[in-house]
Amino acid sequence: MSTEGTEAKFRLPEGAATGVGSMPGGDAREAARTATGALEALPFLPELPARGPGADMIGRTLGMLVELYARVEPSGWRFGDRPGRDTRRAGAWLGEDLDALEEFTQGYEGPLKLQAVGPWTLAASVELKNGEAALSDPGACRDLAASLGEGLRLHLEDVRRRVPGAQPVLQLDEPSLTAVLQGRVRSASGYRTHRAVDRGVVEGALRDVMAAVGAGDGVPVIAHSCAPEVPFALLRRAGVAGVSFDFSLLTESDWDAFGEAAEAGTALFTGVVPGTDAPLSDPAGSVSGVRALWRRLGLSPGDLGTSVAVTPSCGLAGASPAYARAALVHCAKAARSLVDNPE
Repeated sequence: MSTEGTEAKFRLPEGAATGVGSMPGGDAREAARTATGALEALPFLPELPARGPGADMIGRTLGMLVELYARVEPSGWRFGDRPGRDTRRAGAWLGEDLDALEEFTQGYEGPLKLQAVGPWTLAASVELKNGEAALSDPGACRDLAASLGEGLRLHLEDVRRRVPGAQPVLQLDEPSLTAVLQGRVRSASGYRTHRAVDRGVVEGALRDVMAAVGAGDGVPVIAHSCAPEVPFALLRRAGVAGVSFDFSLLTESDWDAFGEAAEAGTALFTGVVPGTDAPLSDPAGSVSGVRALWRRLGLSPGDLGTSVAVTPSCGLAGASPAYARAALVHCAKAARSLVDNPE
């Protein structure tokens, strides 16, 4: 079934590059300086998971929920009855990160990317009181999606107040989405897996979260997964404006879905730069595979610079601070090469 025309459109700035989300260390000001200074076309709000629980992507997003609260247990994050120390810590660290972002975006006008965990990876990662993942309970999944949508709406409002010239772009991190669809999320015992979630239910929850944050009113929503088998068609049907992925994990079976997304105007965030310390040489060489696939699929070379953004292959939390900055600068140069030399 064709999915063309069902998703929101988002025209990338020419030669856009951005980070996936996480950065090394625990210095919010230094991370914000790098995420804004190295990436003029599409800066982002950094995440600093090295600070501990509540700064990790799951805990950070749980801290944004409305009327749902979670705490850290030996097995991971688990829902509780009231906000506690872990919820307060997550909120404090997010506030610190937003203060730093505000400082380094004075006078900025343009797209600004924010990240949060999507409803299905969150449902696969947080436990109910019985110790099983929220994914095991359809009602809990619905409540979680509703709470997430409201929390993200409030988060976007806060960012707009702090950075009045910003045009927020929301990235939903869904690395567990394929496992959810294929029934590969393990139970608490580890001896079985949770049943695969119906694709229509998955699409519906994503659509509901996007509607809550205003995806139909000018807030582009990007779905990110650095796992194999990214479900491009499902995400487009759900209405995402872009898909972010590790380009090295694309296989020949993904090429048609990639091409259909490009032709439909879906923004493609291609992860091509290593996320941990590695030699960086020729920026144009880093995107040679993207150019080659673009040609193979017969796509217009003139569209490459505004259809594709360049990113690291995944988050940079495991990199050194010096490499993280160098990698983002490298991404920006590689993205520029797609504009200057699309063929």
